[in-house]
Amino acid sequence: MTVIDWAVIGLYFALLLGVAWWVVRKNKDTTDDYFLAGRNLSWWIIGASIFASNIGSEHVVGLAGSGAKDGVAMAHYELHAWCLLTLAWVFVPFYIRSKVFTMPEFLEKRFSIGSRYVLSIVSLITFVLSKIAVGVFAGGAVFATLLPELKIQLGSMVIDSFWIGSVLVILLTGFYVIIGGMRAVAYNDALQVCILLLGSGLLTIYGLDKLGGWAKLREYCGSDMFNLWKPLIPPGMQGTWEPVKESGRMAWYFNDYFPWLGMLFCAPIIGLWYWCTDQYIVQRALGAPDECTARRGSIFASMLKLMPVFIFIIPGMICFALAKSNAVPALAEIFTKDPGAKQQAFPLMVQHLLPTGLRGLVVAGLLSALMGSLAGVFNACSTLFTIDLYQKWKPKASQSQLVWIGRIATGVLVLISLAWLPVVRHDKGGLYGYLQAVQGYLAPPIFVVFFFGVFWKRLNAQGCFWAMIVGFALGFFRMCVDTPVTLGLAGFADGYTKGSVLWIINNIYFQYFSVFITLVSAVVMVGVSYLTKAPDPKQIQGLTFATQSQEDRQRTRESWGWQDVLGSAITLSVIIAAYLYFRG
Repeated sequence: MTVIDWAVIGLYFALLLGVAWWVVRKNKDTTDDYFLAGRNLSWWIIGASIFASNIGSEHVVGLAGSGAKDGVAMAHYELHAWCLLTLAWVFVPFYIRSKVFTMPEFLEKRFSIGSRYVLSIVSLITFVLSKIAVGVFAGGAVFATLLPELKIQLGSMVIDSFWIGSVLVILLTGFYVIIGGMRAVAYNDALQVCILLLGSGLLTIYGLDKLGGWAKLREYCGSDMFNLWKPLIPPGMQGTWEPVKESGRMAWYFNDYFPWLGMLFCAPIIGLWYWCTDQYIVQRALGAPDECTARRGSIFASMLKLMPVFIFIIPGMICFALAKSNAVPALAEIFTKDPGAKQQAFPLMVQHLLPTGLRGLVVAGLLSALMGSLAGVFNACSTLFTIDLYQKWKPKASQSQLVWIGRIATGVLVLISLAWLPVVRHDKGGLYGYLQAVQGYLAPPIFVVFFFGVFWKRLNAQGCFWAMIVGFALGFFRMCVDTPVTLGLAGFADGYTKGSVLWIINNIYFQYFSVFITLVSAVVMVGVSYLTKAPDPKQIQGLTFATQSQEDRQRTRESWGWQDVLGSAITLSVIIAAYLYFRG
């Protein structure tokens, strides 16, 4: 990193703080304004903010590492951009009409207050355990790789780049979320997306130019790395968890192989839950003034969601090809000495390929990714706690009090993020891999109650409540089984006794177990609903497709035009083209 690179990063932070200051001047002390930006976000801000919230630094580094190791296998998740079209065309009308702040609040309107409490509490626990921990882990790893020379000497203690960078970014992100709320998050997300796309796009261009073009990439990577559909059982795969000797102990790494069957059935369940029902994502659409704006924002986000294939996964493959062809001798030497270095493909390309100035721009892009995802989870958690829990406990609380509780909740989340640092700093990879499976265990019941609830008017509050209880119980049970093995706790370094019930459960591929939870949740929801009284038609009026009024249908039809259809068609066309092209 040169002086020019640091100047570019400094300019980025100056812009960030400038946007936050501008937002603070516009903010009013109301819940609508603080948590949903006054429900006045424009469509392009909504789309950019949805994309920025999704793309964390772990996403950038992880996708590039996967590209260098396995090719386009992980592109399945990016091609789930069609799930955002489901949000745009199926769920946006219900969410906007109901004027809700949170997803649990929508469940209360459709089903019951019990369902709202269950989803609120589980969502808060999941956000803290997964999204915050993963973001902090990956952000620290990025700083440690790109800025190894950054150190502070305090007496006999040396504070390295992992601590310095992570603490600064967590504090800065928490600061602008606390003072600016949703509006600060959304507008800074828009700025961060521009920097991220520009920096990462330039990395792809520089890499292809150095390699000699797309044809050379295909030549050096081979057909297998260009194949989206992997066989069910890859050579040498022994179950879901793979033991690796490291630092004198057994560390358990999540196997990142994705067979076609799991990607075909499980991945869409996770995708539809995440993009259509997760507070972390949907809160941006709730900040729209009307159906038209929310829909167009979601469609714009679906188009942006296609970009990671070309600006993260492809650079990882380019890094592999540059090393294999010896076009960049330093990369070839690194990969020869340490095959595991492929996981650091993105920062290695930044280090060895980009000129001064652009290197600083891409590092700023990585900082953008980390800050965007952290800001999103801070804002989502504070909204869930304030609106779904505190406001229920204190129904007479004023607007100003609720805003201050939201700020305090964000401050607590900042402290929790800092508390995670010692844990993730010394983790060897098991925690990160394990947390990627958490959503596979907890998402299915949420997917079931939202999608079945909107499409099936006969399903009632009892069915929803017990579907979530049973589904979450199965998910938490699997997490309890996996946790000691994942973290290599004493007595579990070698896993469970082979052939035992716990060993079998631990070795069921996580995507297949996720499908199992989905099926059980669906059976429970339908069964309990039909064994109990049908819901009151007045309660569910306008909250399912079958109970929409003619006026509601007409307003929805008038809210979209040819531009929305064209944008959706472009997204679907690119997805279909990608699946046809990446077949090996």
